[in-house]
Amino acid sequence: MSLKTGNEYIASIEALGLEANIMGGKTADLTRHPLVKPSLQAVATTFDCAHSEENRSLFRVRSSLTGEEINRFNHLHQSTVDLTNKVIMQRTCGNLTGCCFQRCVGLDAANAAFSVTYECDQAHGTPYHQRFIDYWTYVQRQDLVVDGAMTDPKGDRGKRPKEQADPDLYLRVVERKRDGVVVRGAKLHQTGLLNSHEVMVMPTVSLGPGEEDWAICFALPTNSPGLRFIYGR
Repeated sequence: MSLKTGNEYIASIEALGLEANIMGGKTADLTRHPLVKPSLQAVATTFDCAHSEENRSLFRVRSSLTGEEINRFNHLHQSTVDLTNKVIMQRTCGNLTGCCFQRCVGLDAANAAFSVTYECDQAHGTPYHQRFIDYWTYVQRQDLVVDGAMTDPKGDRGKRPKEQADPDLYLRVVERKRDGVVVRGAKLHQTGLLNSHEVMVMPTVSLGPGEEDWAICFALPTNSPGLRFIYGR
């Protein structure tokens, strides 16, 4: 495993072959598109900082899962020092890019999933925590960018997900199979999704009894079949 440089990161995104509908037209070769390229370069900064003399020690940290050195944007926090360094790292990125660097939600989602899957397993005997550890070990070793997909269209915000006229206004499970589930719906305002290798999907509201279909958290590669991207601005 090696930590990617900014150019290596851009090449890895280009290799995904992502396509998107941008301003009404289907577009490929997104890494060179004038609307996408600036944000892609901002993410590349988070990789280059792990190699610069000035920021190397801040952007690199020892993984609690593998014992290897990883980019702090893929780290599972172990202490208050980690939390402090995360904020310093984010401020450094803001100073260097002058814009959103797109990796914060994926980082926070991973830390939340690590904790919640453990608690779920302890309470219900489920296997989710080890699944997450296996997945995040892969993310760390491949030095990937993971988008955190949270915001649903919502529809009538005075109604619960199960009360909506269109149940797909909150992403939900529509079929359960022996080897997994089928989901349907949308996520909005996903800053950086076209610049990510993976997407981690999670609920956007607290859910209760009768809303099990919407209580789903999962991850998949951004070039998975069935994913469609609409770039609005």
